[in-house]
Amino acid sequence: MSEIDALNQQLSVLQQEALTAFTAATDVAALTELRVRYLGKKGSLTEVLKGVGKLAPEERPVIGQSVNIVKQVLGNALREAEIALQEVETQQRIEAERIDVTLSGRSRTRGSKHPVQTGLDEMTAIFTQMGFDIAEGPEIEDEFHNFDALNIPPEHPARAMHDTFFLKDDEDANVAESEAKPEAKPMLLRTHTSPVQIRAMQHFMEERVEPPFSVVAPGRVYRCDYDVTHSPMFHQVEVFKVDHDVSLAHLKGVLKHFLSTYFEKDLPIRLRPHYFPFTEPSAEVDIGCVFCSGKGCRICKGSGWIEILGSGMIHPNVLNSTGIDSEKFSGFAFGLGVERLVMLKQGIPDLRLFFENDVRFLRRMGS
Repeated sequence: MSEIDALNQQLSVLQQEALTAFTAATDVAALTELRVRYLGKKGSLTEVLKGVGKLAPEERPVIGQSVNIVKQVLGNALREAEIALQEVETQQRIEAERIDVTLSGRSRTRGSKHPVQTGLDEMTAIFTQMGFDIAEGPEIEDEFHNFDALNIPPEHPARAMHDTFFLKDDEDANVAESEAKPEAKPMLLRTHTSPVQIRAMQHFMEERVEPPFSVVAPGRVYRCDYDVTHSPMFHQVEVFKVDHDVSLAHLKGVLKHFLSTYFEKDLPIRLRPHYFPFTEPSAEVDIGCVFCSGKGCRICKGSGWIEILGSGMIHPNVLNSTGIDSEKFSGFAFGLGVERLVMLKQGIPDLRLFFENDVRFLRRMGS
């Protein structure tokens, strides 16, 4: 057998072997490997071409033409096999990702506002509709704004460690109490939203804005207490108004409108004399029981009344501490516990339910 016949036979065997391999390939990656094996720079077809050098010069073009024919046949077969495999893989992917429209839908649970936040928004909205401006203040306070400016003396029980969360400065964190600097003023987590009253009045006076001004200050407060009706963190709304000749009648009118609007019924209210350091005179505010309409029940202990908040006329010392002339101006102030009002309106028996993150409770309240 001559050299050219041997090369032609080798090309025929190579072509048949390659076509069989292309047909048997099961994926595109396998075809890529076959392309390299047969048509690559170091592939089988290249090895056949190395034998062309042994041929006579007049025979080389003949074998070269045969090699090109085999290369074209294998190239076409490779492309056809690749297209067929791509269609199969695409169909398999479609089948795998097919959506069965006969299946029932998967509903996603929708969240809702926390009941305390809902109550806070409702209360704030009522006061803004009455013309009160919203003010906010820091939750980490100093003793002046939290106590001193509010006429709360150093010996007052509220300033004790058992009622207030005091904070240590970073530089004094590793210093024993006996070694602490006596002149250091401790910071604290505010125990009420009343410091915002002080900061707001100071701001007005610094900006040379004289009364009248009316402010509502919602926010979080902190106290060392935890039981059915108390939480270490809770929410308050501070409300105050300063103007010429503000009286208890104005205070009672605002309270009457707010409470009746929030509870969505005409509620009777009464003011009982009380003592608060930052108001004079001071009064506890009661509302007609929302459960028995004043007839007497277990909730109101048979009295027909429920204590709701503390209020009073702003103490002259508080006005003077912010630069407001107490001889020219007067004002009223009151603070209410958001959780307490929400509990009464929604009939919730335990304040701790608000903060235990029980999804069943939150879902029911949000519906």
